[in-house]
Amino acid sequence: MYVVKSPLSDASLKTVSEALQGALVDLVDLALVAKQIHWNVVGPRFRSVHLQLDEVVDIARKYSDTVAERAAALGIPPDGRAATVAVGSGIGVTPEGWVDDMTAVRTLVEALGAVIARMRGRVEATGEPDPVSQDIFIGITADLEKHHWMFQAENG
Repeated sequence: MYVVKSPLSDASLKTVSEALQGALVDLVDLALVAKQIHWNVVGPRFRSVHLQLDEVVDIARKYSDTVAERAAALGIPPDGRAATVAVGSGIGVTPEGWVDDMTAVRTLVEALGAVIARMRGRVEATGEPDPVSQDIFIGITADLEKHHWMFQAENG
């Protein structure tokens, strides 16, 4: 079987591998959380929150693909399986059933905050061993922080 070889040292590859896999798990879960709330949000701000949630889903899915492909390019097999996501995500439990718009926004603020904190750690961890992956994490963090700000502004 052909195996992709990384240009990184074994030590660097271990650090970068953990960062990329962790990011993939968080982004897959963020997309799932945002979509779950998207389907169940109710309240006077239903439409605006509903549409804003889809923006988060789109960005999380886009970046999960970017992260998975970066991992593959370095010879790291990405793992986005449901069981892997369930045990590795840094996002808390999502409410089930109907979710009022205030709770929906608060849940997204918390989920985004958790992912952003972990992404910032990945930015730091990958600076020395792989600036290319670090650059990806910087872009992801910037976009997630924008959505974090927008959701925070929703609830004032």
